[in-house]
Amino acid sequence: MQCVILAGGLGTRMRPFTQTVPKALLDVAGRPFADHQLELLSDQGFTDVVFSVGYLGDMIRDHVGTGRRWGLHVSYVDEGARLRGTAGALRLAIEHGVVADQFAVLYGDSYLPIDVEPVADAFTRGGMPALMTVLHNRNRWDASNVAYADGMVLRYEKGVDDPAMEYIDYGLGWWERFAIEERVEPGRVSDLAHLYRDLSRQGLLAGYEVHERFYEIGSPAGLAELEARMRRAPNPRPDGDPPVT
Repeated sequence: MQCVILAGGLGTRMRPFTQTVPKALLDVAGRPFADHQLELLSDQGFTDVVFSVGYLGDMIRDHVGTGRRWGLHVSYVDEGARLRGTAGALRLAIEHGVVADQFAVLYGDSYLPIDVEPVADAFTRGGMPALMTVLHNRNRWDASNVAYADGMVLRYEKGVDDPAMEYIDYGLGWWERFAIEERVEPGRVSDLAHLYRDLSRQGLLAGYEVHERFYEIGSPAGLAELEARMRRAPNPRPDGDPPVT
């Protein structure tokens, strides 16, 4: 399985820490965050990782290297100074010829302790161009943005107050490569959120409900929560937390 990690952003919410260190290398429980994330991906069964980098990307490349220490094959696509957005970064990676026909996509600040095999199976069986993992959130961890039922995302929209949207985008997606090629022009600045929104409106976005809370280091509070989890369980596995109820 292949996972593309989108790690090119500026990390402005984590300033001043990210002025000299990319977000992916922020310290979490005594280790760079990328170490925790790649260890988890390896445990989940991924064998191939593509890092989409930009801001301070050379530091990520120098630290992670080939990925051999995690049993992974890691390659890189560098956006340089001209960041293209999350979907634009995927399009660039496709142009570089390093993206598989089917692939997972993960944000560079997300730590998602779930079993990914059933997610991959649901995507393969579903026959949709993309799949979004969702959590029954009810505005607990962040603002809910998904209406979901029976394996389909009925609506995905950020910044909208809709009582029907009790779920939240968990942060792990699965895509057919052609779906990005068809919807994102080369060189265009484009956001994955807009693609997910459009696919949900067209009835083309599958969903898979997970039950473990997500962690992120995109905010000081999020980093502190993940640090506390890592301190409790230095080598967590996908079943490390009880289900959210």
